[in-house]
Amino acid sequence: MNDPRRLTPLTLRDRTFVWGSRTYLMGILNVTPDSFSDGGQFDRPEAAIAQVQAMLTADVDIIDVGGQSTRPGAEQISLETELSRTIPVIERIRTITHRPISIDTTRAAVAEAAIQAGADLVNDISGGTFDPEMFAAVAQLGVPYILMHLRGTPETMQALTDYADLTAEIGAFFEMQIATAEAAGVARSRLILDPGIGFAKTAAQNVELIQRLRDFDRFDLPLLVGPSRKSFIGKILDQPHPQRRVWGTAAAACGAIATRCDILRVHDVPELYDVCRVADTLWR
Repeated sequence: MNDPRRLTPLTLRDRTFVWGSRTYLMGILNVTPDSFSDGGQFDRPEAAIAQVQAMLTADVDIIDVGGQSTRPGAEQISLETELSRTIPVIERIRTITHRPISIDTTRAAVAEAAIQAGADLVNDISGGTFDPEMFAAVAQLGVPYILMHLRGTPETMQALTDYADLTAEIGAFFEMQIATAEAAGVARSRLILDPGIGFAKTAAQNVELIQRLRDFDRFDLPLLVGPSRKSFIGKILDQPHPQRRVWGTAAAACGAIATRCDILRVHDVPELYDVCRVADTLWR
């Protein structure tokens, strides 16, 4: 696959990300009782660490720790609750591996605490729109930042799916938030974009988004895509159970790799590791 982008490699602990050379895997670790797919499975420390060990065995590239559910309709938890869910787990993970850790949060205070605890980058589903202190915090921390597109909040987003031109409007959001981040001191070379599969998008729009990922090449930034077990896959397969959507996720992942994705955020790391190696051979 010819890649016209000019992307600066990124080194985090024991991983160097040479964008365009292969697809990297971010493994999801939801330490929540209510996430849409695996809520309650890994909210105990022993279960969380066992899942981390399984992802490490499958050679995951980044471990993404999240304490706030972002499923449609999810309510916001308190700062104290989010900290108590995520920080001890990050500290435990850091004692067993040098693999990069990301903190999945929309709060600057959680980002700061997580980086102090051993995390390496911030994954913000709000793209800096929920917490006005987020970009300043990321700039001061000097860490990479994943900027995702979202309309509204998880409670309201599925009522905000009216787009005249899907990728053009997502691109306009990226332009605005990239400029805001840079004005706050965040280095452009530290940014990673995420178009937000499943966030304020219909099933048909999620399909279109994967088909049109190259529309974001103009930003010359790495692209993360998170199709894992999402409801649009369930709709295509008539499969209401998220944990039974692994093969549908694999197909969506192949589509994202073919249309230029750099990182896949997934639940099923061993299965998607094999998918990525074959898809990379076909399309890269």
